[in-house]
Amino acid sequence: MEAATAPITGTHTIAELIPRTAAEHAEQVAVRYKRDGAWQDVSYAELGEIVQEVGLGLIDLGLQAGERICILANTRPEWSYADMGATSAGAVVVPIYQTNSPEECLWVISDSGACAIVCENEEQLAKVLEIREQIPDVRTVIVMEPSSGEAAKALDAITLDELRGRGRTRSAEELEARRAAVRLEDPFTFIYTSGTTGPPKGCVLTHGNYSAMMEMLKTAGGIHEDEIVYLYLPLAHSYALLIQLAVFDLGSTLAYFGGDTKQIVPELMEVKPTYLPSVPRVFEKIYTLAHGAIEAKPEEERRQADAAIALGVKVRNMMARGEEVPSELKEPFERADEELFKNVRAIFGGDVRQATSGAAPIAREILEFFLACGVPVLEGYGMTETATAATFSTVEHHRFGTVGRALPGVELKIAEDGEILIKGANIFNGYHNQASTSFGAVEGGWLHTGDLGSIDGDGYLSITGRKKDIIITAGGKNLTPANIENDLKQCRWISQAVMHGDQRPYPVVLITLDEEEIPIYAREHGLPEDVATLSKDPAIHALIQQEIDRVNSKYAQVEQVKKFAILDHDLSQPTGELTPTLKVKRNVVNEKYAEIFDSLYGS
Repeated sequence: MEAATAPITGTHTIAELIPRTAAEHAEQVAVRYKRDGAWQDVSYAELGEIVQEVGLGLIDLGLQAGERICILANTRPEWSYADMGATSAGAVVVPIYQTNSPEECLWVISDSGACAIVCENEEQLAKVLEIREQIPDVRTVIVMEPSSGEAAKALDAITLDELRGRGRTRSAEELEARRAAVRLEDPFTFIYTSGTTGPPKGCVLTHGNYSAMMEMLKTAGGIHEDEIVYLYLPLAHSYALLIQLAVFDLGSTLAYFGGDTKQIVPELMEVKPTYLPSVPRVFEKIYTLAHGAIEAKPEEERRQADAAIALGVKVRNMMARGEEVPSELKEPFERADEELFKNVRAIFGGDVRQATSGAAPIAREILEFFLACGVPVLEGYGMTETATAATFSTVEHHRFGTVGRALPGVELKIAEDGEILIKGANIFNGYHNQASTSFGAVEGGWLHTGDLGSIDGDGYLSITGRKKDIIITAGGKNLTPANIENDLKQCRWISQAVMHGDQRPYPVVLITLDEEEIPIYAREHGLPEDVATLSKDPAIHALIQQEIDRVNSKYAQVEQVKKFAILDHDLSQPTGELTPTLKVKRNVVNEKYAEIFDSLYGS
């Protein structure tokens, strides 16, 4: 089945973005960030000046139009200054995840042919110093935070402030000439995939791709002009990059998190965002926090809470459709709102109009819980190769269990083998240095996504699996591991669940314990609170077995998990098991814990 809409293309290059919004929204707050315990504001007029200084400073350093410049830093205002400044100068920005190892940085810098790199601090400079002899094409190193460390000296790094100072000595006309020369078909950025299926590939995305995407978002009406958007996602990821561009395009306010992931919830309460882009793992953690209190109550109170949530979903959907809520529903709804829902909204700061979840699947129960509480978490779907997005949901038009409908200007089609195909002005321009690949190929304008799905009669897309993630058992049964994995991760005590079973007689699962929640259970039951010790405790194995039995009951016998193992630690980014958006690198886990998986089939 196919869903199609009228074509939408970009009209302005990204190089023109900041000057335009700086003129149209001069006094509006563009950037909000925390320094020394206080939140600071930067207006659009000030943002325009900073970006101009950075762009002219790069020209002063000899950066040519079309050359590549890497950014290796956490999400922070200086990331955007460097990004928009380099783009204004006609350069191509190549983001690098701040969690990348020196070897991973080497791959991106070398493959992209970068001539300059902007680093956050001494820690990131040290990575560049370690590989300096292997990247001879890098002429310039810039550092955001002033540093007198060894790496800064050895690399002869200049600070971002010094770069801006150099820019103030140049004529603004030089930058304007660079901007005017940029075309919609020119590369805007190379974004390297997170490597869940192999070595990262550099997606070449043009100014036209992201210009079209911003037009699509405006037509869809997802983000409003007066939003306060809290951004903690890594700007090296296309999801965060699109949010940044959309906010600047509309003249909204972008609030950057302070750099400590443990402070996300406290910062939400301070910033009070109206729009929150996130990944499932954070929503799962907040759900565990909020729902854990309900699970601890007596059985009758749990039933009442479950009934309140079901009522909340019903009433919120009626309100979204503009229907009048009957008095027999209104009174218990308002009581539930006072006793439960408003407390959950407070975790998000109290003002969230809409949250979006992307990059990985999220359980329906979690979406329903937050909708009932007045924090609609809406799913979309896309890839780096689609300039981030292809489908979207709204408060008025969503269908849980799907990832929404095609963005205006995007066409969807399901191939004969079930693969999702996408066409639109947002489709990327291929992989840098790679003519073809097993998926991500574009044929006749249609992007082959590698994902499997279906489109219902109303145009809502459901993701049913991924070609490379499907497990085919020794008996020939096709299994989609994400389904059971997501069900297991809803358990309060489980952090990660990774199913294994390709060419095996039955599926098994590797479990990691939630390092914040499981000690609570241990304390209540007189067990040692150390996670490594608990992973071997028979009582904990019995607890996890109960959860697996609960989840297994939803599935056919052939799909059910037969055995499991518990790791003595959680999966993480530094160990290479998770991507920066907290997706599991299945190939890494399968290889790294092969002996554990083998042992589950040994008897």
